[in-house]
Amino acid sequence: MDTPVATPNRHGADGTAGRVRVLYVDEDCDDITAVKEALTGSTDEFTVTVCETADDAIRTIENASYDCVVSEYQLPDRDGIELLRAVRDRSFDLPFLLFTDDGDESVASNAISAGVTDYVTKTPLSEQTELLRQRITAAVARYQEDADILDRMTDAFFAVDENWEFTYANERGRRVIGRAMAVDGDTTDLLGRNLWEAVPSLEGTEFSKQYRQAMTQQEPASFEAYFEPLQTWFEVSVYPSPTGISVYFRDITERHKHEKEIRGRERTLREIYRVISRKDLDFEDKVERLLEIGQHALGTETAALSRIDGDMYVFEIVRDRTGAIEAGDAVPLDATNCERAVVEEKTLVLADIAEDRPELTDRAGYTEMGVSCYLGTPVVVDGSVYGTFCFYGTEPRDSFSEWEVTLVELMGNWVSYEQERERREQELTRERNRLEEFASVVSHDLRNPLNVAFGRLTLVDEAYDGDPEHVEALRRSLERMDELIDDVLALARGGHKVIDATEASLDDIITAAWDTVESSDATLERRDTNVRITGDQTRLQQLFENLFRNSVEHGSTSSRTESDDSVEHGHSLTGADDSDSDEHVTVRVGTLSDGRGFYVADDGPGIPEDERDEVFERGYTTSDEGTGFGLAIVSEIVDAHGARITVSESEDGGTRFDVIGIPVERL
Repeated sequence: MDTPVATPNRHGADGTAGRVRVLYVDEDCDDITAVKEALTGSTDEFTVTVCETADDAIRTIENASYDCVVSEYQLPDRDGIELLRAVRDRSFDLPFLLFTDDGDESVASNAISAGVTDYVTKTPLSEQTELLRQRITAAVARYQEDADILDRMTDAFFAVDENWEFTYANERGRRVIGRAMAVDGDTTDLLGRNLWEAVPSLEGTEFSKQYRQAMTQQEPASFEAYFEPLQTWFEVSVYPSPTGISVYFRDITERHKHEKEIRGRERTLREIYRVISRKDLDFEDKVERLLEIGQHALGTETAALSRIDGDMYVFEIVRDRTGAIEAGDAVPLDATNCERAVVEEKTLVLADIAEDRPELTDRAGYTEMGVSCYLGTPVVVDGSVYGTFCFYGTEPRDSFSEWEVTLVELMGNWVSYEQERERREQELTRERNRLEEFASVVSHDLRNPLNVAFGRLTLVDEAYDGDPEHVEALRRSLERMDELIDDVLALARGGHKVIDATEASLDDIITAAWDTVESSDATLERRDTNVRITGDQTRLQQLFENLFRNSVEHGSTSSRTESDDSVEHGHSLTGADDSDSDEHVTVRVGTLSDGRGFYVADDGPGIPEDERDEVFERGYTTSDEGTGFGLAIVSEIVDAHGARITVSESEDGGTRFDVIGIPVERL
């Protein structure tokens, strides 16, 4: 069985423990004198050993312990970087400082790569020796702190022979065993004692099971187990040999506690997510459940969402185990701790009000309601403090953890966001209702005289024997007014979000849309459109109708008569010269890769790049025939589906519209 190796005294055995031992490597007598005077002449306790060569320094380090090495770069036998590498081969963390004026950036770079602790120049020597002393002190302090941490992390260890009698225990192992022993915990005569007699509480535990199994089967074991008598979790490694077992163990109670806290926090976050994502709960129900979650996580008696009403503090939603507060209760704002959170507009954390903010102890919240601890965050809606989301109790606490503060702020921020969202939705609903009402009234008031005008035009057409173009021009004007009315209504209703989206055949929607478009001068091509699409079928059909109409009307001039004076021949919506195009236009519909959406493209004249950002604006058109609403309606429908639309040049040099975010599924 292996025996443990004792760690030597950090500063050797020459009586210098407690002093900072420095090995200085240099051959310059003046520099040596200056360094020794700076170190030994200071109030700090330094001992300085001098070596003039790198080889002497290496031999010295092998025979004694030092807290720091300081070396010149230029040495008789090696340079300082080579010495540094030799020291690092023996100790990866021993502080090593280069103290030199020799060298350049490459030397500094090599020193850093080799693991130098610090780099100090010598000039001017009288000033730099004091800087060197400070750098040594700081480096050694960090080194010793790291060493102390390693000491604290050292495993406890004990060994027993085949008769279960102790043969060895290190200091940490003796301390733990002493705490677990049945009698007085005296471990001075521990060696030779039987493990089960010394610590009978081990019997019947996971420890005894694993120890006996390792001894019997001669196989190592590693496990974690809780030892009830010490209320401690241990991580244990057992190594058997023919003559007994060696046991290494460490206290991992804090780790288990931390892991338990992490699991608890994860559960809390999952509970919060489940609450805020539920669609069957209204805002008040969600807030009440969030208050319950926070109340449980913080362990406070009272939790509340409150609002500020003038100089009063009104409890809107409350969970109070004491029964002292109910929803609807109101108290003067200046009687509460929440007033501070409101005025300062930041989270107020008071683990012990009497100690943390004694000036608040004269308020009724402390004197009458008995509030001794408080954690609350302001609820901000549209830039103004609406109220507070807070938790408080009647017993002072040691502290509120950073996690608890973050948790309350997280829930409070959600409450702020939800209230802002609901307020804006209410405003949008009111605006939408007003717009729909306006559009309906306008539609009704315009269509009545428009219908009369159509009827009279029919009578005029029958009796009129003049130029028929005058009648046709009047008819086109009336038809355009009718289109404008339809488009205004579509825009007024187009901002609604799609609530009841359904699956439908994309081919069917395309066919129905194409049938409504006058397409004698156009051809429709389809690519991979035998798919299912999810959305509002009626509005998607309207989307395709408007895109098709845009391509047909602006992609070919043969659909217009040469004598139509209302056509602006110089520039169409697509920015092309219509007078030069009399060919049929081909409209192509296809689906995007990965089911991300679809596109509509044509081989018409296209849209100039500098006009593409404007085509979706309401009323934008370069043609007297267009209403300027067609593509604006398309944009509204896309937005209502939570998608986006882009315009670019098609493969054939025409226009291509990509609708991204409306899912399609291949059959």
